[in-house]
Amino acid sequence: MASQSDHKAAIIDGKAIAQTIRNEIAEEVRHLSQKYGKVPGLAVVIVGNRKDSQSYVSMKRKACAEVAIKSLDIDLLEDVSQDDLIAKVHELNANPDVHGILVQLPLPKHINEEKVLSEISIEKDVDGFHPLNIGKLAMKGREPLFLPCTPKGCLELLSRSGISIKGKKAVVVGRSNIVGLPVSLLLLKADATVTVVHSHSHDPESIIREADIIIAAAGQAMMIKGSWIKPGAAVIDVGTNAIDDSSRKSGYRLVGDVDFQEACKVAGWVTPVPGGVGPMTVAMLLKNTLDGAKRVIAK
Repeated sequence: MASQSDHKAAIIDGKAIAQTIRNEIAEEVRHLSQKYGKVPGLAVVIVGNRKDSQSYVSMKRKACAEVAIKSLDIDLLEDVSQDDLIAKVHELNANPDVHGILVQLPLPKHINEEKVLSEISIEKDVDGFHPLNIGKLAMKGREPLFLPCTPKGCLELLSRSGISIKGKKAVVVGRSNIVGLPVSLLLLKADATVTVVHSHSHDPESIIREADIIIAAAGQAMMIKGSWIKPGAAVIDVGTNAIDDSSRKSGYRLVGDVDFQEACKVAGWVTPVPGGVGPMTVAMLLKNTLDGAKRVIAK
């Protein structure tokens, strides 16, 4: 048998898998357009001019164009009132050409995120963050209309890599509303035995070491070392952390929550950062928009 140092984990290519999914979506959009003369529409609402939000949004716009989903851009000023933002959401709720509404987070401090998100029509909640969608996700025998994009992308990476979830021990590192919490609920729905590790957990290392599947979403650069990983485990790294790197023109590089080099020597499968989960999040947003449109157009 090969020694530990010769072991090479299979790299899960999120970019390639996302491209396959985008091709499948483009095909379905073409079919809707030909048969019903309508295409899915996604409204993207962005408040203020945060650099990271701007770049996410332009990525989403490009992705829409590639699969011929119509994207409607709503750019609001940083100081927009909460009432005006909610009025805009209501207007989009009522627009029959819009099948998905995405409010780019985080919102400015003076706006109550929870209030705004709960105003989005549940039928158009392509981010899957409406409390009703999350509630249904948490309950046995209920199906949400939409699953949150990043968690859905994580499970899609596992299934398209031939990794079964049923009966496996899964450890989710991090408990954010956007990734950690919903991905733990999704894994539970898929019949995994799920543990969530967070900032108050004692001895996270020993808990993580038992996992067949690790979903790392803590936002801590390279926190999970090779020695924390059970040999042969599947590692999905959701983290995107910028660390200083003077050899790069930008002065930094992106790393995940997992020490990739070390993980490759132990894990069975591992996702790279960048090029792992990131492209999948956008692909799942497109898929959710398509699904929302199909419910309306192809009744």
